[in-house]
Amino acid sequence: MASDAKFKMSQERLNEIREELFYLETVREKEVSELIKEARSFGDLSENSEYDEAKTEQGKLYSKIAELKNILENAEVIETKETANIISLGSKVKVESLDDGASEEYLVVGSQEANPAQGRISDESPFGRALMGRAAGESIAVAAPLGELKFKIVSIEN
Repeated sequence: MASDAKFKMSQERLNEIREELFYLETVREKEVSELIKEARSFGDLSENSEYDEAKTEQGKLYSKIAELKNILENAEVIETKETANIISLGSKVKVESLDDGASEEYLVVGSQEANPAQGRISDESPFGRALMGRAAGESIAVAAPLGELKFKIVSIEN
């Protein structure tokens, strides 16, 4: 699963992924192994639904471990820049809709940390790309399914 793509993230997110991988490789792997062992004791494996479920769980576990290892191998820790007037990864941005005047605040993060419901947008999303490198006072346009949305950048905190 060779990948040239880099996963941009903060040091905190990198640490979270390392902790999750450690948990999966130690605690969870032993739990799943015990499930398989217990299911085998029930007898005939060809008609043993508990065994099938445990093997499926093991497959999911190994898949998740491989995914996390790939992310760690291709992780790129982002450093927040001290350029107070330019949007970069780690910037907290307040924007105002030019259509209805509503204002929103967002934190620009790497794709591994994005969670729009919590106001954390990826620098790779259409909105995030439109914000990158811009300064307070500038206006941006973002293509959306409903048409072009226009915003004014009110403030930036780095």
